[in-house]
Amino acid sequence: MKFQFHNSNLLFRLTTLLAISGISNISNILFLSTPVNSIPQNITNTNLTQNSEILQNAETAYTEAEKLFQVGTAESLTQAITKFSQASQLYQQIGEVRSQAAATGYIGYIYSLLGEPLKAIKFHQQTLQLRITAKDKKGQAITLNHLGSIYDQLGEKQKALDFYYQTLPLRREIEDKKGEAITLNNIGLIYDFLGEKQRALSIYNEVLPIRKAVADTRGEAITLNNIGNIYDDLGDKEKALELYNQALPIYRSLGDKNREATTINNIGSIYNFQQDHEKALTYYNEALSLRKLVGDKLGEANTINNIATVYDSKRETNKALKLYNQAVSLYKQIGDKSGEAITLQNIAALQKKQGNLNDALIKIQSAIKIIEDIRINFNNQNLRTSYFSTVQSYYKLYINILMELHKQQPSKGYDALALHANESSRARSLLELIQEANADIRKGVDPKLLAAEMKIQKQIEDNEKARIKLINNQGTPEQIQALATKTNQLLNQYQDIKTQIRINSPRYAALTQPQPLQLKAIQEQVLDNDTLLLVYSLDQDKSYLWAVSKTEMTSYEIASQSEIETLVKRFRNQIIRPQYNRKLTAIAAEPLSKILLAPVANKLGNKRLVIVADGALQYLPFAALISPNSDPEKHRFLIINHEIITLPSASTVAIIRNEQKRKKPPSKKLALLADPVFSIDDERFTTQKPSLKPATNNLESLALKRAIQDTDINFQRLPFTRKEAEKILKLVPEKQTLQAFDFDADYNFATSSELNQYRIIHFATHGIVNSQQPQLSGLVLSLFDQKGKTKKGFLRLHDIFNLNLSADLVVLSACQTGLGKEVAGEGLIGLTRGFMYAGSPRVIMSLWNVSDQGTSVLMGKFYEKMLQGGLKPAAALREAQIEMLNERGFSKPDYWASFTLQGEWR
Repeated sequence: MKFQFHNSNLLFRLTTLLAISGISNISNILFLSTPVNSIPQNITNTNLTQNSEILQNAETAYTEAEKLFQVGTAESLTQAITKFSQASQLYQQIGEVRSQAAATGYIGYIYSLLGEPLKAIKFHQQTLQLRITAKDKKGQAITLNHLGSIYDQLGEKQKALDFYYQTLPLRREIEDKKGEAITLNNIGLIYDFLGEKQRALSIYNEVLPIRKAVADTRGEAITLNNIGNIYDDLGDKEKALELYNQALPIYRSLGDKNREATTINNIGSIYNFQQDHEKALTYYNEALSLRKLVGDKLGEANTINNIATVYDSKRETNKALKLYNQAVSLYKQIGDKSGEAITLQNIAALQKKQGNLNDALIKIQSAIKIIEDIRINFNNQNLRTSYFSTVQSYYKLYINILMELHKQQPSKGYDALALHANESSRARSLLELIQEANADIRKGVDPKLLAAEMKIQKQIEDNEKARIKLINNQGTPEQIQALATKTNQLLNQYQDIKTQIRINSPRYAALTQPQPLQLKAIQEQVLDNDTLLLVYSLDQDKSYLWAVSKTEMTSYEIASQSEIETLVKRFRNQIIRPQYNRKLTAIAAEPLSKILLAPVANKLGNKRLVIVADGALQYLPFAALISPNSDPEKHRFLIINHEIITLPSASTVAIIRNEQKRKKPPSKKLALLADPVFSIDDERFTTQKPSLKPATNNLESLALKRAIQDTDINFQRLPFTRKEAEKILKLVPEKQTLQAFDFDADYNFATSSELNQYRIIHFATHGIVNSQQPQLSGLVLSLFDQKGKTKKGFLRLHDIFNLNLSADLVVLSACQTGLGKEVAGEGLIGLTRGFMYAGSPRVIMSLWNVSDQGTSVLMGKFYEKMLQGGLKPAAALREAQIEMLNERGFSKPDYWASFTLQGEWR
């Protein structure tokens, strides 16, 4: 584990203005921080001599404390606390508030150095109140930043962010560039911890030039080290080592032993990763000596944990276990929950290797209890999701231990506990989002916050338009990148405002956290007699499958994650290749079917299959796999005997059903959008073509360039979507429909409150999925009005989240609409999740680009089965797919296997 900087040494020197001002005389400091007449006006002449004596004594105590602080050993720091306490009390007697705040703040800082964060918090809170009384904005900012840093070290990341975001506007208001850089750097640390590496890197790159501009050498080294940490985590070890070696001599020249120790520790981690154990131990032991010298208990715990990992790798398990336990004791002593959890996980993994499964189980359960507590403290749902993605290894280890125990004691129910552990690790944020969506959390929120939300949305749109204009007018790469960076910053601010809305919402506060279901609850609340739940969990060495029916549950050990991923990629590539070969497809499908389905072959029957996939399996068209009960030569597709539904987790269905009970069913049948206008060259412009440059003058089209930069999609007209839509509309009475074609198939239609009246909402258009930035995913609608004037035509993911739908079904008859950014523990974050949040219990979407004509034929058959045949959506989709595979010209899985239903099947 790498310990990362929190800037606390530098920050506190700012507290007294001593180090940054280069002033050593305490009287000068008082002159800077108080009125020229440093004795308060309410002191009478009679007491002047006495108060002057008190002031002199306070200055003497402060100066002595300062000298002890500069020595920097644990003993001298403890002595400094006594002297600063004397000074604080003396300043209080004469009403010298600013000086009292400086002394009190020093005490808080020293306690944080000595690894006693709770005491540090107490004194910093006292300091903050004193500085508010003194109307000292610079001092307030420094203290707020300190509090953020301490909560960060304690693992309370949301509290830390709250304090940092209180600090930032104060520092900007007083134009404290140095302080602004410190706070931004600390915010970057939190995003780094949460796995938001690119966001953290973006912040660090913003900080570095500020620190260079104000000649903050120490700060520059801090940021270099933190950038090194990012590259280390991203796997670029050489780049990381280069940055650490740039930072190290700066710390040595400044005599900053705390940060010198941290950087040496990080270099040791590089060599540890490279399995150069002796070199790693040399660096770790040097770091440990420095940390003991300065009394840095947190750093000491981190380095001891790291040394233990080296001995663990060397299989010197007794040494490793002893050191891990030392680290846990230190983490508990200082209250660092994150460090405690990491080390408990390390102990559990070691004990598992030793075969000591019961002790390993206790340790990993303790670790998971900690990370669950940390997770729930995040009000920002994105940060909660990001954090949870970084701790999935805890659940994988927990599942592995439980399944090993199940092998030894198959009648004890350990496999059921493993299923619950897997359920606890999946789609937790989605459960909370679905519950939140139906609570109308904006009701009762301060209108100013809601106005700020709308304002930031408009700023995002305006900034994107400005960026696109630059692209259109050959702006420089630097100008274009600057606006792209600003868009990212605005998106981050948008998330922060949404967090504030949650915090201030009475309805959000009343929500209880939805709990993942255990086996019995899954069987009672989710399953029926005709349904079999298949749950997959992929892991490095081995993966697991649970088959759950209404009355029983069985579990299986299956192939490793890497083997499964290779087979999934090969099978997908075979299906979507232009020249379809049935035999080669069967060959590619056979090993997957053997791994994923053969273990449960005798349980399948003709049951509906509800699949909770993991990792690469989320991209797999299960419908096109070979049934394990058939002759591989005949290539009998799984869809022939089974409805197939996908879910992010089994608990998702239970909460969807619960939320649907509160909804009033829509009164009308079908709202449909199809065949939008994407190009100025479209033949539907009946009058003379507008005198606009094609495409490049269309801001909405250009806006999509950023969203589709990693895709092969172009915005050609989809003529078959019109035929598809017209055929569907004939199945429903006209009064029960709402339709939008051509220029009317636009953003205003898609976001109209009228849609709330319809049970089925059908979008037949291009879908865009940005796997790196899911907020840029969306649906492409009409980009022009009838006069050729550009208009907003991109329904982004945040727009979809803001819809309020009562629909039973949303059909996304577009390309790749089932994909998105894969986030460990959450699955694919994209359009499907957006429409579920917006209120739809089920969504039909696609896993790859599908031909316009093939989609049209499939959708026509699907709606016939559903609207005329009276079938449920899942059953209707299966019947349509079977007809397609038996129809000449459309039998290739490429045409029909891409579409799947996610969500409720009843």
